[in-house]
Amino acid sequence: MPAEQLELRLEVQNNPVADIVSALIAVIRPILQGTLYALKRDIVQEVGGYEGMKPKLLPRLYRRGDGDCGLCFEYAVHDALNKGYSSVLDRVYDALTHWCGMSGREPTSILFGAEKAGALQLIDTAKERLTDESVLLAGSRGRPVKLKKHIDAVAAAFRRREARVTLPHSISGLWKADLFTGFTDSGRWVGTSVKINPHQLEPARGLRIGIVPSSHGGSDRIEKRNKLIVCPLPYDGAFMEVFYRAWGIVQQFIAADAKMPEPVALPTPEERQVVSHLVERREFPILDVVEALGPLAQPELLATDSRYAKIEYRREADTAAKAVLAPVAQQLELF
Repeated sequence: MPAEQLELRLEVQNNPVADIVSALIAVIRPILQGTLYALKRDIVQEVGGYEGMKPKLLPRLYRRGDGDCGLCFEYAVHDALNKGYSSVLDRVYDALTHWCGMSGREPTSILFGAEKAGALQLIDTAKERLTDESVLLAGSRGRPVKLKKHIDAVAAAFRRREARVTLPHSISGLWKADLFTGFTDSGRWVGTSVKINPHQLEPARGLRIGIVPSSHGGSDRIEKRNKLIVCPLPYDGAFMEVFYRAWGIVQQFIAADAKMPEPVALPTPEERQVVSHLVERREFPILDVVEALGPLAQPELLATDSRYAKIEYRREADTAAKAVLAPVAQQLELF
């Protein structure tokens, strides 16, 4: 009987789950960023650019649109993956490994959206995290493409229709991606679409995963649908419930002229405590506020301990487990 090694992945919760205030602050930070970058660039330039934009100016410049919540959802999912929030991390890890057949230690995300302000900066960030050997698994036959080599062409394809014909056939729809999710250690990535409205999720060549909210009381089972691996994020007592609550807090803050809303708008003490941090910082640049709220946010929940154990198996087995993911929780988490 041949001996092999079994990778034991132990996901250990670093800290006890923080209270709802810390959880809300953690999600409000990317929502503030998404709200900032939803503003038109030429208007923001009149008040000092994105770096100098203050919360007190949001009521003057922000015009709520149908896509704003979706944009903030993208930022929140991206942030959750990179901060290690387990209810998001575990779902995406399952989609990448079990459904896409990928290997790697810790899933992560590169925020990619050519329609967003600062797209050049986002593309540069992607290049920093990708290597020359990083490949995109498009789910089609043929050799995977080198992602870093095509990143500029993908961004150009979003902005100009005529540029789309220059993309390889296997990734001709990759310009619709919102994120690249994958593993930096193995250099394997997939194009990922993130939609706050599940009905807007559409397949395209180069996209493998679709991340959507699960409905209240509905199923959050991962499934393959229309050539996409659809990964609903849990709602009840989990990430989506906190996200919608945090989104409402930011909207009420803006509606109240960046001051404390009336109790009828934010009736719970937790919500008013969260918005008080924004009111106190209304004179500071939004990006500085996001940074300053970091120590008050729910910290990273997981630390990954990876080690190997020798195993023996019989030849009759057609398959053998390559990794075991073992979550060790201290108590029920908020998200």
